Amino acid sequence: MATAPALDLPPPFRLVTLREVGDAMAHATGIAAEAGAGTLVHVGRFDLEEFAVVLEPDEPLWQARRAIYAGSAALAVHAPPEKPIAFDWPDAIRVDRGLVGGVQLEWPLGADENEPAPWLVFGAMIRTVALGEEEPGLRPLAAALEDEGFDDLGFGRLVESFARHLMSAIDVWQDKGFGEIEKNYLARLSPSLPSPASGGGMSGGVRRSIDENGDLLVRRMAATEPVRYSLISALSRASWLDPDTGGPRK
Repeated sequence: MATAPALDLPPPFRLVTLREVGDAMAHATGIAAEAGAGTLVHVGRFDLEEFAVVLEPDEPLWQARRAIYAGSAALAVHAPPEKPIAFDWPDAIRVDRGLVGGVQLEWPLGADENEPAPWLVFGAMIRTVALGEEEPGLRPLAAALEDEGFDDLGFGRLVESFARHLMSAIDVWQDKGFGEIEKNYLARLSPSLPSPASGGGMSGGVRRSIDENGDLLVRRMAATEPVRYSLISALSRASWLDPDTGGPRK
């Protein structure tokens, strides 16, 4: 049986490849302390790009969780201009309103919020090919990159692009601060958000920003105080993940 080609990753990434039944996020968190920053775990699957990377930010944990925005923005660069990627805060990824996957972030249980965490793990799972016998359009809220006109989806090309752009994003963050990361992420953020109080929608007439601790702040033009969306609370459950299939929801 032919083996999959090795990914072309820039330094300092080190590749760990799992077979199709592997779990990139679980494996990366399990080896993060020993393997160290730059370890990228990739699962070789035909229908999904699934990977997770170990990070070791210098910032205290309460600030370092903003890495989820840098990772998300690095993924979005691969999209063609006519099919931009959009984010449902904080973790779901859509193309032309169809769900293609999402991201996750893990850190050591009990880590000190005021100290740099020993590690963070950023993971992503993106549906590249729609499998099954369902007719196109039967599940309009789900999508796959191949069906959305994404080219150059050969083995691992999305992951290689992500790695290069993540390095660029980290360099910008270190040199110029988080502002450029925030700008790139918010430019792709879906216009509607659930209200924490009522469960209703918010759209138009609002200004959005990301707080130092990663929370999303949404301010109505006439309001004096913003509505705060807790990043930690939102990350407690992956909104895009189907627990039965282990893949993106359909």
